[in-house]
Amino acid sequence: MDNKRRLHYLEAMGIDVWLPRASVPSRQPLSSEVVPNDAEPETTTESTTDKWVALQTEVAKCTKCTLCKTRTQTVFGAGNKQAGWMLVGEAPGQHEDEQGQPFVGNAGLLLTEMLRAMGLTREEVFITNIVKCRPPNNRDPHADEIESCNDYLQRQQKLIQPKIILAIGRIAAQTLLKTDEPLASLRGKVHTLNNTPVVVIYHPAYLLRSLSEKRKAWLDLKLAMQTVKDSEG
Repeated sequence: MDNKRRLHYLEAMGIDVWLPRASVPSRQPLSSEVVPNDAEPETTTESTTDKWVALQTEVAKCTKCTLCKTRTQTVFGAGNKQAGWMLVGEAPGQHEDEQGQPFVGNAGLLLTEMLRAMGLTREEVFITNIVKCRPPNNRDPHADEIESCNDYLQRQQKLIQPKIILAIGRIAAQTLLKTDEPLASLRGKVHTLNNTPVVVIYHPAYLLRSLSEKRKAWLDLKLAMQTVKDSEG
């Protein structure tokens, strides 16, 4: 997607594309700070890292469903593993299957700009999918395939402990919220999954085809931002 077209889509959503993100300087330790000799060793980070490595290895070798026979590689997810924002899509497409990364191609570019409009980067959020392997011909994932990956997704959420989850598109929303309600009924409100707020948003691929829905999409993003702000007091 060329830059002119991308800007056109974002302007249609009412987004100030070039709104600068305020940088937050990292805290430098004071020279007078001393770590007590009897302080407890910091094992939490190492333990969490080990869990991430084990989970990613398990996903890469997964043969729980027939998608393992047609995939090029699994798409585990990408981004900050301590993110406040967790984005969950439906399933990898062709480009994701080839590159092993979630949300690439035109839809991925638009998602990146949507994040940027909220003052976020892809490196600050964690992006994954309901299903970790590409369904053939980009069909909708089957119920058994979703169930096979459900444990992986739950473990990702438990490790990240995000402040909010964005359910990207109908299938992701219906799966996470265990409902068959249409997307139109699910968006525009705050749901809950394992005590974590969930906001449903349109899939970027859909937005690329449906210019008329883009202002609604920006309203959903603003709802998500307000939800996080409220949770932080």
